[in-house]
Amino acid sequence: MTAATQHLLKRKQSASECEHQPAIDALRRALNASLLGKEAVIELVLACLLARGHLLFDDLPGLGKTTLAKALAHAVGGRFSRVQCTPDLLPTDITGFNVFNQQSREFEFLEGPVFADVLLADEINRATPRTQSALFEAMAERQVTIDSKSRKLPDSFFVIATQNPVESHGAYALPEAQLDRFAMKLRIGYPDRASELQMLAANVGPAMRAPSSESVVTPQQLRRLQEHVASVAVSPIVAEYLLDLAQATRNHREIALGLSPRGLLTWQRVAQARAHLAGRDFVIPDDVQDVALAVLSVRLNGDHSQVSAIVKQVIASVSVPVKANFVGAR
Repeated sequence: MTAATQHLLKRKQSASECEHQPAIDALRRALNASLLGKEAVIELVLACLLARGHLLFDDLPGLGKTTLAKALAHAVGGRFSRVQCTPDLLPTDITGFNVFNQQSREFEFLEGPVFADVLLADEINRATPRTQSALFEAMAERQVTIDSKSRKLPDSFFVIATQNPVESHGAYALPEAQLDRFAMKLRIGYPDRASELQMLAANVGPAMRAPSSESVVTPQQLRRLQEHVASVAVSPIVAEYLLDLAQATRNHREIALGLSPRGLLTWQRVAQARAHLAGRDFVIPDDVQDVALAVLSVRLNGDHSQVSAIVKQVIASVSVPVKANFVGAR
């Protein structure tokens, strides 16, 4: 690469940072204010959002999953919907349904909660497989089809689903087809001592501290951010590295189903988002590795420690390109 080309790339990167960095910083501040002491989790949530993925929280109750989902919906100025998943929940309770209007003598469509910018599917594994499948099309294609008519969802449609890893009574395991539609699976975990003390202090008074409902970016700004992330450069050498890692999951003796092509595309897009959050317009192997556990854990069976060990084995089994041109075009 010539010196002139390097200079041009640096100028483009600086201009991009100037344009998008204020929105990124505003989102960071809003989410970190809602969930104290979880900066690393927030970075992964932002990467998932910017990659236009969907997020599965596999964690205990009371750790801030709902609070984070609401804060995210408010931050992007979008509509927030929550579905409390139970065994008696019907698919139409999520997607909506047609009703006959006696006055107009025509059918009218009543939108379900899926028509939102951010949808929280709380305890998703307590819904029956039939109801879980109502989200398949919505998550993959951002549309729903009711009575042979397809209706588009917002461009910023983002699903945050939760499940409790401890309780299994009355729960239905998510099918592989649905898990593959999530970009990540995350655990929030308990906050550190200082953060919990800060939380206690903030909630002393006549009323509990209400979370901010102020939007920091518009859905249109978010869409532009997502479009920019999609254009972050992935050099051929990094693409080869990603493919080698995917192949390693398919050949691993402890992995029943290796990474699918859709999962590989998701991994690349999340790595692009991670690079953007780090202030770069190109992906490096560190970006791929930083999001590996979050991306692969939703596609691998086993508890967190087992999956973490397998992901480390997969990464260790593939040589990392160290003297390569990572800035090249895809």
